[in-house]
Amino acid sequence: MKKKIISLVLLLLLLIGYLLLGNHYHIFLFCPIRKIIGLYCPGCGVTRMLLSILKGQFYQAFRYNPLLFLSLPFLILYYIDYLYCLSKEKKSKIHMLEPRIWYFLIAIFLLYGVLRNIPFFDFLKPTLIT
Repeated sequence: MKKKIISLVLLLLLLIGYLLLGNHYHIFLFCPIRKIIGLYCPGCGVTRMLLSILKGQFYQAFRYNPLLFLSLPFLILYYIDYLYCLSKEKKSKIHMLEPRIWYFLIAIFLLYGVLRNIPFFDFLKPTLIT
């Protein structure tokens, strides 16, 4: 139980470190789907979105990846509930619905990935202006 909590905290610290060091040295991973196929995946713009959130530029963060930006509060609450239930060694009501929630999210993100590559939905593409 404590190992899971420590692992999640370490992953969060690594993510923040990656964002801060990457921003300072201008080195980030590229999106392989965008590089190879030329299409925007559902995750395109996430790194820039997280950097904008760290800088307090919430509108620009929304423009980089609107779907993930809007789902971020729910994902944060989900993991806070997960950590709380781990520490208290009890089951959460949210986790009883977990498979259905994840299937729904996967379907939404796949649909989002398709829509953001259709010309009519250009507003879903990540912006290039910082």
